[in-house]
Formats: sequence, C-alpha cells, structure tokens
Amino acid sequence: MERHFKFLIFISSVVIVVILSAFSFTAMWEDPPIVPGNGVTEIKMLSEWLPSIGGTMLDTEVYIIKGSEEGGKFLLLGGTHPNEPGGTLAAVVFVENVSAISGTIYVIPRSNHSAFTHNDAMEGAPQFFSIELPDGTERVFRFGSRRTNPISQWPDPTIYLHPTGATLGGGEVSNLNRTFPGREDGYSTEKVAAAIMNLVLEEGIDLVCDLHESSPEYPVNNAIVFHQDSAELAIMTQMMLEMEGIDIRLEESPINLRGLTHREIGDNSDAQVVLLEVSNPSQGRLRGKTTEDLVTKGIDKFYLQASKDGKLFAPYDETGYPLDLRVARHVATIRVLVDSWNMMFPERMILLSDIPPYEGLVDGLGTYLNPVS
Repeated sequence: MERHFKFLIFISSVVIVVILSAFSFTAMWEDPPIVPGNGVTEIKMLSEWLPSIGGTMLDTEVYIIKGSEEGGKFLLLGGTHPNEPGGTLAAVVFVENVSAISGTIYVIPRSNHSAFTHNDAMEGAPQFFSIELPDGTERVFRFGSRRTNPISQWPDPTIYLHPTGATLGGGEVSNLNRTFPGREDGYSTEKVAAAIMNLVLEEGIDLVCDLHESSPEYPVNNAIVFHQDSAELAIMTQMMLEMEGIDIRLEESPINLRGLTHREIGDNSDAQVVLLEVSNPSQGRLRGKTTEDLVTKGIDKFYLQASKDGKLFAPYDETGYPLDLRVARHVATIRVLVDSWNMMFPERMILLSDIPPYEGLVDGLGTYLNPVS
C-alpha cells in the first residue's frame, strides 16, 4: 500500500511539472503587444505576399507608414534573429513613433515570428524581458531564438542545399538570415524569406535595412554590412555618423556567403541593401549567466575582463552595453542612412519625422515606447 501511495505521489508530481511546463511553453506563443503610433497608416500581414503562410506561426505583421507625398520605399526588418532584441526594439520604436512626410516605410519588427515562440536549447536564456516606462508601467518583450521553432519546421536536413546551389550546414535552413531569397514551396523558413522577397519585388522597395546584434568578440561589430551596389550609400552614412561622434565600421558583403539579406536581396532586386550590427553581451560565448539584466543592462564581469585583455571588437567597460545604447545606435544609423539616401536620390525622397534622438534613447528607451492601454 505504501509503495502504491509513493507511486501515486510520483505520478502526480510528474503531471504537475508537465502541466506547468506546458503553460510556460505555450505562453511564448502569445505576442506581446506593439502599440502603433499615429504615423502608421496601415497594418498588413506578411501572408499578403505569400498566402501559404497565412494562419501559421510564420505569419507576422507588416506596419506601413505612408507619407502624403510620393517618394521612395523603405523596408525595415527587425527580429530576423529574435535573440537580438536591439534589432527588434529599434523596429518597434519606428512603429510607435515615426511618421512619414514623403515616401513609404514597411516595418516588420518580428520577421521570423516563429523563432520568437521558443528559446535556444541549453542556453538558459530568459523567455521575456521588460522595459520600464515613465509612468511606472512596464512593456514586456520576448527573447526568442536564432532559429525557427521546430514546431514550425522539423526535421532539418544534414546538409542544406541553398537555392543558389551553395551548401550550408543543415541547421542553417532554420536561420532566416541564411535562407534568402527563399523558396515559396520550400522549408518553412525559406517561405518566410520568399514572402519578404515578394514584398520587395511587388512593392518596388528601394532601400532595405536589416537590424541585428553580434557578440562583442565577433569581428563584424558596430558595423554597416553592405551589398556592393550600396557601397556609396554605406560610406556616406558612415561619414555622417562619424561627424555626429558615433563610430561605426564598414563591412562589404562577401560574394560567396549565401543566404543573407544583404547578399540575396541585393542580388535579386533593384533595392539598395544594408545590414546593421551592434554589440550585445547576452549573445556572446564569454558571458556568464544569461539573465534579463544581462539582456537589458549588458553588464557582465567576464566581458569586462575580456575587454581588459584586448579580446573584444567593441568598446566595453563597467557600464556594460545596455539595450538603450544598442537601440539608440540602430535608430541613429537608420536616420542617417535615410538622410544619405535622400542626398543621393532626391527624386525618391523618404522624408521622416519624429525619429527619437540618439541622446534621448540612450537616457531611456522606455520614454519612446507607448503604454499598453
């Protein structure tokens, strides 16, 4: 009798753990709200450009900010890698603040929506992080994965044969930034890439900017990665940023590195394409425990020591590399990128207003996030 009782206790404990785990797991499927500002004129779903992803975890919002005057068309991608929150939040800042005078911006804050619905296995990363607003409330955002959720795409092949004929590691087929230009009838991640590519071609996009973060020990850091056709635009942007006191590197897109936005969208459309990188300690392999504080404040004693030892490619001191600074760098670079575009292509102006200032974002990202009603 005692053995049966212990067995029932054991089974009950297992059931409780499974139920609690299921609630935690499915909580990642609900999107924290994005609160569009007055500049957003229309919201569409990405499935409008590829209907087969409609009603799935792959589909995601496309926020359109259209000016009253005709002009150029700009696609801003955040959340290509959902474990890089600086890119996601910079896109959200545009959705919640910016208006257009001329031209049109298409903003996709959660480009790989499926990858927001889980974490990288064995990394111990937080599922969510929060940002305090001036009124004392908090906005909650998800910390996702670099790869598409296996619920949306499984299994991955041993070797991924890219549409260009290149071969990549099998796991890269679930990395959105290795699957461009995509396949409409391919793997789930390839379908997302194909939908974004269709948007670029069907809407006649002129300028594309893909927002990312990188480990402090990674050489391509605090940088503009540019397609060869966008070299002049990238150089002008760098020069103008340097005049504002913001140091940024230039990195040319490798011709033989396939599947990335700056390579494939640039090769397969008339758009000028750049990718932005900013340093993020919560991504790196030298970090300590991956906590919400590390994601938002960017303070890590191991990176501080690595900086003292000269092992990093980004500046790092006791103040860390906070999310406020990372978003500020992205937003400032986008602003200057668009200004440079307007000087080079005055016949296709993209005139924007209400872009939050660099200093204001550094002082507090929460000031530029709208409260959830």
